[in-house]
Amino acid sequence: MAYSELIKNFERVRDYMREFYVYGFKSREEYKAKSARSYDNERRRIESWLEDYMSFRQDANGKNIFLSVDSRTVAHNPLYKAFKAKSFTNNDIKLHFYLLDLLSDGSAKSAREITDCISDIYLGIFDEEDLPDESTVRKKLKEYEKLGLLCCSKRGREKIYRLAQSSVDPDSWKEAAAFFSEAAPLGVIGSYLLDKYEEVPEYFRFKHHYILQALDSQILYECLAAMGEKRTLYITVHGKRMKEKRQYHVLPLKIYASTQNGRYYLLANDYRFDKRMFFRLDSIKKTKAGPVEAQYEDYLKGCETFSKHLWGVSTGRNDSLDHIEMTIRAEEGEAFIVSRLEREKRNGRVERIDAVTYRFTADVYDATEMLPWLRTFIGRIIKLECSNSYVTETFYSDLRQMEEMYGGGGDDVS
Repeated sequence: MAYSELIKNFERVRDYMREFYVYGFKSREEYKAKSARSYDNERRRIESWLEDYMSFRQDANGKNIFLSVDSRTVAHNPLYKAFKAKSFTNNDIKLHFYLLDLLSDGSAKSAREITDCISDIYLGIFDEEDLPDESTVRKKLKEYEKLGLLCCSKRGREKIYRLAQSSVDPDSWKEAAAFFSEAAPLGVIGSYLLDKYEEVPEYFRFKHHYILQALDSQILYECLAAMGEKRTLYITVHGKRMKEKRQYHVLPLKIYASTQNGRYYLLANDYRFDKRMFFRLDSIKKTKAGPVEAQYEDYLKGCETFSKHLWGVSTGRNDSLDHIEMTIRAEEGEAFIVSRLEREKRNGRVERIDAVTYRFTADVYDATEMLPWLRTFIGRIIKLECSNSYVTETFYSDLRQMEEMYGGGGDDVS
């Protein structure tokens, strides 16, 4: 197969992009999922999109390529380029321009009239040019109506189409589109809008720029669309640690985004086990719309109640809650510690004990998720207690290991 920069199936390139970028570029010998030729073709395709962001290093195992992106200098997510490389047939692109040109004068025409105009105006002077049939034209018109490019109305029993009109001034939205493209979940939409401008704002930079979510935009859109229609989804999941793909029939309820790594999660009700489950969007390979759920509002209310005891995306091993209490000391002039505690408490509670002592309490499904956050208060913690003994044992064990590693001399942490 000859190399082409364009792609037919985005899911395939999504897998390669994740394999190459998220998990690190593998050498030609290490990549076993496809043939060496497929590896070369996909690598060259990605290089054609991202050559300005690629580096390599040489080691004993050979040349390894990787992507290097500095958020201080990159104003626009380079991974959006993958969405703009979809392949098309010659007839697709011809028909696109035929339709837009025929309707550019504001007139409305039926599929039959458009087919006749294509034959008479554009193809009449050619002897061997293929004429699209009326059914093909009608399918394209319906597709463009769904996309919002065309408006459809009735003239007697016949459907007629005209170009959709908009009173929006694109120039007034340039800065908003530039910010949206990098900061919002479906930012690829903003990226498409920016392609319409001759000059694009370059003044937005992000300290924590999570660009990898771009690869999950299609899956995210399908989940949000199902939620908007109160519809179930059939999803195919294949995580990095799964040996084979798994099928689920779920009701999507809410999307969670990690503030630590930007990763997206779908909270959904699984019909097979009748329980709420989290699915990483980057492990969802494809979705298929299911029937509308008549009791959607009831499920949504249950989701809100359920969410009150979530710290992250772990639901624990059973329905019981872990109770945790952390007492910290904040001296005079350290009000920022208390402010941070209030800002980051999530579903927890903060109470003042005395002038310099504060207590944080929470009831969560899985307190082990809190360990990284708890460690950030080391040096200020007076007491830490948890109904899940594993949490406190792990916390103090880590302190002892750190003391052994860097040398003791301080207070006993046992």
